[in-house]
Order: sequence, then C-alpha cells, then structure tokens
Amino acid sequence: MSRDERDDNIFKALASPIRRRICDVLKDDPHTTGALCARFEDFDRCTVMQHLKVLEKADLIIVHRRGRERWNHLNPLPIKAIHDRFIGPHAADAVARLGRLKEELER
Repeated sequence: MSRDERDDNIFKALASPIRRRICDVLKDDPHTTGALCARFEDFDRCTVMQHLKVLEKADLIIVHRRGRERWNHLNPLPIKAIHDRFIGPHAADAVARLGRLKEELER
C-alpha cells in the first residue's frame, strides 16, 4: 500500500465523528469490543463493529484477542505521521510568520 493510500485510509477513518470518539475512548486504555458497544449505546453492535473495522484497516487500532474477548488498542503512530507530514510543517511556518510580524511591528 502506498503512502497516499495509507493517508487516505487514515483521513477517511477520522472523518467520522463516532470513529473519532472511539479513538478518544481508546486514548487512555484499551477496551473490549463489548465495552465499546456498551459505551456507544446509541449504536447497535454491528455498527460499532463496522466502525472498528474501518479504524483497524487504517491501522488506527490494534486488536488483540484474549480468549473470547477482542481488545482494541489505539495505535497513535498513524496520527503522529499525519501530524508530522501535514500539521507540523504548516504550524512551524505559521509561527515563523507570526514571529516576523511581531518583529516588524516592534520596529
């Protein structure tokens, strides 16, 4: 899979509010699929499972099976890669521009 395809999968996965909420829940601790389904009671189990599948395809979650339980862990590395490629450079440029503007205004 190319870098562009991986990035597309990540952006598509994060485009959904429920998938972002699932990532937020998994940020601190892994959860079983059952616990996630209980937490998102507005959605049926199949819907939550479909969202988890999209997150897994984008490599945003890592799944470990322990017996009958499916544990979902957030994988922060793809998010960091997106940050490093798209956000970091733009933020650094914006900060540099603000610094130059400040210097010009102080003169």
